Amino acid sequence: MTPRVDLKEFLSAYLAEVEEQLQAANARLLEIEASSKEGKANPRAVRHLFRALHTIKGLSAMVGVEPAVALAHRMETALRAVDSAGARLAPASLDTLLQAIRAIEHRVRELSERREVSPAPRAILEALERLEPESSIVAAGPVTLDLDPSIVSKLAPFETDLLVEGARSGRRAVRADFSPSPAKAERGFTINSVRERVSSFGEIIKVVPFSVPPSADAPGGLTFAILLLTSAADADIAAAVGVPVETIRDLAPPSPPIESIAPEPAAFEEADEGEPALRRQNIVRVEVTRLDDAMEHLSTLTVTRSRLTRAVAQLTAAGVNTRDLQEIMREHSRQLRDLRASFLRVRMVPVAEVVDRIPLLLRGLRRESGKQVRLQLDVGNAELDKGVAERLFPAIVHLVRNAVDHAIEEPSQRIRAGKPPEGTLRIACFAKSNTRLELTVGDDGGGVDRASIAGRVGRDLTTDAAVLDALCRAGFSTRSEVTTTSGRGMGMDIVKRIVVDQLGGELSMKTQAGVGTTFTLRVPLTISIIDAFTLECGDERFVVPVSMVEEIFEIDHSRVRYGPSAHAAIYARAGVVERRGEAVPLVDLAAALSLRSGGPARHAVLVRRRGEAIAFGIQRVVTQQEAVVRPLIDPLVQAPGVAGATDLGDGKATLVLDLLDLGSALDAAREDQVA
Repeated sequence: MTPRVDLKEFLSAYLAEVEEQLQAANARLLEIEASSKEGKANPRAVRHLFRALHTIKGLSAMVGVEPAVALAHRMETALRAVDSAGARLAPASLDTLLQAIRAIEHRVRELSERREVSPAPRAILEALERLEPESSIVAAGPVTLDLDPSIVSKLAPFETDLLVEGARSGRRAVRADFSPSPAKAERGFTINSVRERVSSFGEIIKVVPFSVPPSADAPGGLTFAILLLTSAADADIAAAVGVPVETIRDLAPPSPPIESIAPEPAAFEEADEGEPALRRQNIVRVEVTRLDDAMEHLSTLTVTRSRLTRAVAQLTAAGVNTRDLQEIMREHSRQLRDLRASFLRVRMVPVAEVVDRIPLLLRGLRRESGKQVRLQLDVGNAELDKGVAERLFPAIVHLVRNAVDHAIEEPSQRIRAGKPPEGTLRIACFAKSNTRLELTVGDDGGGVDRASIAGRVGRDLTTDAAVLDALCRAGFSTRSEVTTTSGRGMGMDIVKRIVVDQLGGELSMKTQAGVGTTFTLRVPLTISIIDAFTLECGDERFVVPVSMVEEIFEIDHSRVRYGPSAHAAIYARAGVVERRGEAVPLVDLAAALSLRSGGPARHAVLVRRRGEAIAFGIQRVVTQQEAVVRPLIDPLVQAPGVAGATDLGDGKATLVLDLLDLGSALDAAREDQVA
């Protein structure tokens, strides 16, 4: 009797793979839509979409998610008809396909939450059966391909269309034959190396294997016909394939180009089914919980290292010769730092993966609002911790919703203002340092209505920072009516809570009436183990992240200026110190935290909040070391300016300070007293 296989063990792998394929399907549908708006076919995107759906169907059948199997199968059938008709989709058909993807996502979510998977919606299944492709649009005169019938029979309709359309656009449709042999392999000519060389000259459409009589040139009786679109000369192609130049054949004479169509980058080239891929990535999928567990063990090692360092220091103070032990400790610290860096690299994900769902979100917002908005993404190769990415995405979603619903005007309004009818939403990011990331979300809308917000809060708002503080108040909204996208006063409050309170980052805004608004989010790349300064303030020790500190300097009290202040209780003998030509407020940290004073502050820690500097006076800087941050979850022990706690090796909880948040709390308290 065959043992029964428990598919539960495959569930996590299934969910991870299907989520990846669903994201790919959404991206391909958006590509097809963009091409349709330009009146072009996109057979490559149709092919990739078909493959993603085929994978989803197979995986879902393996774990018994029959509704997902039915939906994916109907979508595959519809896409075959689309391929035969020239790879063009009508807008209504795109909507149907997107609804089907949403339906699959919903059922996968039900499975992940251990709920009963609901049946496939009959209305969507029927709509997929009725789905019709858009009629093909002939852009130029007929183009005939000079290909053997045996090769034509192995080409899919969209591959033939690619060759024809490439010839119409002015490129050359070329065939190069390669026959593998031991002699050629010794000279470095294999099918994989040839494909890689040829792909640098153009776009490979298909590699077709076919049998030939064995000969000295083809001892194995096998030849590969490489069909490509290129602008390169025959000599270059022949050198890349390792064949005589006279064997390179044109499949069709190139037509005068109707429009400039750049060849797709070689990075998008994929191996055809049954052929080896050129560059296979060795990827192992690991559950995030396992990475979290490994980071927890690493955190324990970091605390133990701190305890060892403290013990060695005590032995040294007692007169014990610890020179060799100190050298071992230094080497251990370097190794532990390298291990930490390796773990962090494993947890890093590209920022592009964080924002790849934004185009689909924007599509829905455009339909709901009736506004024309295009998206500009510039995220480069920046990466951040998986945990930070998951927390950051909802903040980005709220900023995008606000930009479309509040900032970008209706097309008619934009035309009256001398703007193009289509608004622009820009998302960009880059690494601010090796510990922080800066992400901006901007628009070219009407800007924030400063006067309206000032009227709602009952006070003047002279700076962008003051306007942002008002927008981030819980329950505040610039809309008087609730819509499907906004009006509940939750958006900016959630953004601030995520960026500032949860991630210990910084949120700022720049706005100009009639020009637009840009929000800047500065967040740490990781929040688990940080490089930190240990400070003495009063009778206590605190930890401050290195990434937060701009400068630490010695205080010359003869150059500190104090003035009469009605808010001395808040600012605790706040003074002003000149630093690099800038007047910087100096606040005694012990007094700000209501601690017993340890004497006059001898050093100052300078941080910059929304571009404005503020310095906190301390007694001394003890050391710089790695610290494991534990968040303070209990609301009874949470306080402004406190980001969490850590163990420095002495077994005591040491508070991790957020000096940016503390500065904001001091400003808020001062404004409340003034009011």
